[in-house]
Amino acid sequence: MDQTSLFQPVLNLLETGGPVVSLIAVLSVIAFALVLMKVVQFLREGVGRSGRARDAVQLWRAGHQREAIRMLGTPRTASEETVATAMRLSMNGTLDKGAIEEEISRRALARLHNHQWGLKALDAIGQVAPLLGLFGTVLGMIEAFQELQSAGNSVDPSMLAGGIWVALLTTAAGLAVAMPVSLLLTFFESRIDHERIAIETLGAGVLLAHVPDAAALSPDHGFQTPDVAAQLSQQPVHAH
Repeated sequence: MDQTSLFQPVLNLLETGGPVVSLIAVLSVIAFALVLMKVVQFLREGVGRSGRARDAVQLWRAGHQREAIRMLGTPRTASEETVATAMRLSMNGTLDKGAIEEEISRRALARLHNHQWGLKALDAIGQVAPLLGLFGTVLGMIEAFQELQSAGNSVDPSMLAGGIWVALLTTAAGLAVAMPVSLLLTFFESRIDHERIAIETLGAGVLLAHVPDAAALSPDHGFQTPDVAAQLSQQPVHAH
């Protein structure tokens, strides 16, 4: 079987569906490329994996500062970089708590922004693809009824049925692109949310090392922004 015969069904589909299906096919190729790039990025940077950072924070809070810093000697994830930065700056002792929090916020924001690259494009494709399909269906229905009107008294029901199924083909193509894109987008966003929560809670676990583990590592006492963290550090913290 040659390459032409392999791609013939796809070519027939594009020819039958017209320019709208061709445009949806282009969007599907772009979405596929973006998904591959995000999968490689998330695997390489370990997005959503905070186990090593959490272990390092537990060592730090147990009084083994040097061992904790050594564990994160080569930070891979954003949470590991946040924890390692907080530990090094705290051990250095040249910066106050507010300056450390600002530096952590700056680095965390840069990493999270890098993780979110391309997600807006996937979101746009997931929303536009079904709308394009519906637009193609409307155009196809208009064309089918125009041909029906031109036929006059010699109406052929098969002609109307053929026009309708061709019109509905564009809606099916749009939904076929939008559904997997939306599911994958939700997965990527959930991993980023997990990474964000790890940054907030584990960063606070290093800076608030004098409070119990349950309080410092809970989301309610996580590292949010420099101002919020400063307010938390000035208030008594009780373990839940």
